[in-house]
Amino acid sequence: MPEALLWEHMTVNEVRDALQRTQTILVPLGVTEQHGYHLPLRTDCYNCEEISRRAADRTGVFVAPTLPYTYSGGELPGTINVSPHVVTQVIVEILHSLCLQGLRNIILVLGHGGSENDRATQEAAEIFLRNNPQFHDRNIAVFRFWVNSQVCRRAFEEGDFHSGWFETSLLLYWRPEVVRDEYVLDRPEVVKMMREDQDAYQVQMKNVDHPLVVPAVRQHPDIEVGVMGEPEKASAEIGREMTEEAVGALVELIEAMEQST
Repeated sequence: MPEALLWEHMTVNEVRDALQRTQTILVPLGVTEQHGYHLPLRTDCYNCEEISRRAADRTGVFVAPTLPYTYSGGELPGTINVSPHVVTQVIVEILHSLCLQGLRNIILVLGHGGSENDRATQEAAEIFLRNNPQFHDRNIAVFRFWVNSQVCRRAFEEGDFHSGWFETSLLLYWRPEVVRDEYVLDRPEVVKMMREDQDAYQVQMKNVDHPLVVPAVRQHPDIEVGVMGEPEKASAEIGREMTEEAVGALVELIEAMEQST
């Protein structure tokens, strides 16, 4: 039976031997950010980590250590932001290091769906390949688990974007011990605002009302909890269904990339 090859727990010789069997690696990209009062700051790290490990258990590929520092955009206590351009460069360096070691299929597994972080990751993959023609024989992909789960897509259609029932369900399925029984929300008008637009947590300010003037962006000052959804609707069973959908899609991607090499 295949088994996940967890890079950070392996030795030099074990990695060297395993590279003879597979040249595919999953790179979980998380973030450390606000997730209300009921989910831990590490939620998005669990998202990409758990999906990656389950897919690797079915395919026998490598799983790189999780990157816990990327860009959230939130400003509530506990959130650690790394600027998107720095995130792009860090990922470029990771890709370069892995390619030098002989990895041929590299899948960046996103655990955080913020628009700035999403762009930074996509740009990292594109810039790396553009600037390194010697690695044009390698395959690099960006996997967004929420795109590959019908249940997740339904959650988004309902305005359940962040720390709501879809994300809480995932944690209830694979890490129930970290979920707190504190389903606290912001004031109703703030909740409505965030459910109608996931980027409404930001406010833009200009000293000069001119289209060429760049706005200053901050988190909306009325947000105190930051839950964009209905966590009370969550269940471990929903989490199981989403996990199976996401892992199945990731396994399909792995197999398609490996067939090409």
